[in-house]
Amino acid sequence: MTDQTTDETRAAVAATRARVAALHGELVRYGLVIWTGGNVSERVPGTDLFVIKPSGVSSDELRPENQVVCTLDGVPADGWDNAHGPSSDTAAHAYVYRNMPEVGGVVHTHSTYATAWAARAEAIPCVITAMADEFGGPIPVGPFAIIGDDSIGHGIVETLSGHRSRAVLMQNHGVFTIGRDAKDAVKAAVMCEDVARTVHIAKQGGELVPIAQENIDRLFDRYQNVYGQTPEGALQ
Repeated sequence: MTDQTTDETRAAVAATRARVAALHGELVRYGLVIWTGGNVSERVPGTDLFVIKPSGVSSDELRPENQVVCTLDGVPADGWDNAHGPSSDTAAHAYVYRNMPEVGGVVHTHSTYATAWAARAEAIPCVITAMADEFGGPIPVGPFAIIGDDSIGHGIVETLSGHRSRAVLMQNHGVFTIGRDAKDAVKAAVMCEDVARTVHIAKQGGELVPIAQENIDRLFDRYQNVYGQTPEGALQ
C-alpha cells in the first residue's frame, strides 16, 4: 500500500496530475479527440497508484487538480481530493497496469483514420518505414469489448503481450496505446493515426507493397537502439 503521508509521494502525485492534464492538450493539438472523448493515464512513480482524466469533462476544462488518482484496482484512491469520477475507461487502464508492469502510460483515442481501420476489424499492414520504425510491424486488431468494465483491458493485454506494436485497434471502438510513460503512449497514438491515414490513402491507389520481415526487423532495431537520443527504459 502506498504511504500517502510522505512528501515524496505527494510530490509524485502532483507532478503526475500535471503531466496527464497537459498531455490531453496534445491529443487535441493533433486532432485525435473531440469534445470529451479520449483519455490519458500514467502510473505515479514509486507507488501503486495511477492518474487518469475525469469522466465527461471537456479538454479545455482539464486541470491538474481535477485529474483523478486511482488505485490499481481501478477505483478512486482515498485521501487525494478526487472531486470528479474517473474516466469510463478506468477499469481497462487499471487492468493493463496490473498485468503489464513495464507499462507506465496508457492512451485511448477515437482518431478518425485509425478508428476506420478498427471499424473494419482490419490490422494496418506494415508497408511504410515509419511503421517498421515505431511499431515493428503491423498494428493489430483487438477483440470487440463493451465499455465499463475491464473487458477492454483484457483485449489490450491479450493482443499486445509479446507484440512489438505499442498500439492496438480495438474492434468497432478505437485506439489504445501503451508506453513507458504517458508522453510515450501519446507519441504512439499520434504515430498510429499518422500511419493509418497514409496507408489508407495508399490503399485507394492500388495494391499495397509489403516490407520484407528482415527489413522491418532492421528498421525497428535501428530506430529503437540507434536513432536519436534513445531514452533509458524504452518500452520495446
